[in-house]
Amino acid sequence: MLIYQDLVDKKARIAIIGLGYVGLPIALEFAKTFSVIGFDINERRIDLMKKGIDPSKEVPEADFKNKDIEFTSDLGLLRKARFYIVAVPTPVDKFNVPDLKPVLAASSTIGGVLKKGDYVVFESTVYPGCTEEDCLPVMEKLSGLKNVVDFKIGYSPERINPGDKKNTLRSVVKIVSGTDKISLDEIAKVYETVVDAGVHRAASIKVAEAAKIVENTQRDLNIALMNELSLIFDRMGINTYDVLEAAGTKWNFLKFSPGLVGGHCIGVDPYYLTHKAEALGYEAKLISASRFINDNMARNVARKVIQHVLRHADDPSQAKVLVKGVTFKEDVSDIRNSKIIDTVKEIQAFHITVKVEDPFADPLEVHEEYGLQLSPSNDQEIYDAVIFAIPHQPYKTMTPEQVSSLVHPKGLLADLKGLFKGRVQDRTYWSL
Repeated sequence: MLIYQDLVDKKARIAIIGLGYVGLPIALEFAKTFSVIGFDINERRIDLMKKGIDPSKEVPEADFKNKDIEFTSDLGLLRKARFYIVAVPTPVDKFNVPDLKPVLAASSTIGGVLKKGDYVVFESTVYPGCTEEDCLPVMEKLSGLKNVVDFKIGYSPERINPGDKKNTLRSVVKIVSGTDKISLDEIAKVYETVVDAGVHRAASIKVAEAAKIVENTQRDLNIALMNELSLIFDRMGINTYDVLEAAGTKWNFLKFSPGLVGGHCIGVDPYYLTHKAEALGYEAKLISASRFINDNMARNVARKVIQHVLRHADDPSQAKVLVKGVTFKEDVSDIRNSKIIDTVKEIQAFHITVKVEDPFADPLEVHEEYGLQLSPSNDQEIYDAVIFAIPHQPYKTMTPEQVSSLVHPKGLLADLKGLFKGRVQDRTYWSL
C-alpha cells in the first residue's frame, strides 16, 4: 500500500483538513511539490484564501502564488484526495477538559470519503492514544474499512509557531509515526519532501503524541517556576528580571521568564496529559501545580493593579485602566486563550473602567470572542494604570516620555515583560 510516488507524479492528491494557523502554512508548503486540496468548513475563510488572503494574517499574499492548491468546503472534492492531513484545533472546555469535538468531527468527515489505499495523518495535538483509540474507530465505522488492511494512519505533531519566521515547517525537524513500517516509511518520505531539516521516525504513534505534549508541558513547568519566583520576589521588593539577569550569567542557567501563559499550546496541552493520567489512575501533581500557578497569574496581575488604583486614584469610582496588548504573544493576531482577558475581567469586577488596544488583533474577533471593544492605538487619555501585557514591536519603540504620558503621576505602570525596566523613572513601576 504505497502512496509516495503517486503523490510525486500527481496521480494522487493531498488534502489538508483545517486551514488555520497550522493547516494553511502546511498546505501551501506541500503545494509547492504536490497537488493539494485545502479543506475547511468555514466558507468565509475559504473565500479569503481563494483571493490569496490569510484570515490569520500570518501568511503573506505572495506565498499563495504558483501553488498547486484548491481551497474548498466541498466534501465531493475532498473525495479526490488519497493522503489526508488533519490540522484542526484541539482546545479545552471551561473546565479544562480536552475538547475532542473538532478532531472527532474531522475523523467523521474523512470516514465518509475514505477509500482503500488512503493514508490519514493527524497533526492536531492530542493525548497519547487518542489517534488510535478515539479517532481511528470513527473512521473505521463510517468507512467500513480497516486500518492496516485497507488504509494507513499516522501521527506527525505540528510545530508551527505563529509569528516565528525563523523556525518554520522547513527548518524544524518533523516527528513522524505510522501504524506499521510501511506507513512510517511512506509518511516519512512525504514529509521529507517539504522539511529540509529532516524527520525523526518515532517508535509508535503514541510516542509521537506524547512527544508533542512533553514539548509544551516542559515549557509550562519552567515558566511556572519563574512565575512563582516572581510572586515571591515581589513580596521581597526585588525585581525578578534583575534576579534573572544575574542568575543568567551562569553557563547552564535556563533562560525562562515570568509571564501570562495563553495561546493554543502551552496553556492547553498539559491538560491533555493530566486528563489521560487521571483516566489511568494517576494524579500528575507537578504538572497540575504548574497549570494552577500559570492560570492564576492573570488574576495576580489584576490584584496588583486594583490595589494601586484603589489606594492612589483621586476618585476610584472614576478610575481608568489601559491594557496594551490582547493577543496571546507578540506581533501576531492570534487571540486564542489570551490570559490578559482574565486580568481585564477581574479589574472590571471592581467597577473600574478598562480599555484595551492592540495593533495586531482583529477588532471583530476580539468582540466576538471576548465581548470587548478595542480602542484606537493613538489614544491620548491619561490612565490610573497602564498594563503593557504583550511586547509588540510598536510598544518596544515607545520612548519613556510617551509611556509616562499615558500614566497619571500617581498611577501605575505595569510592565509585565520588563520592556521599560530602568527607563521609566517618573511613575510607579512594577513588572512580574
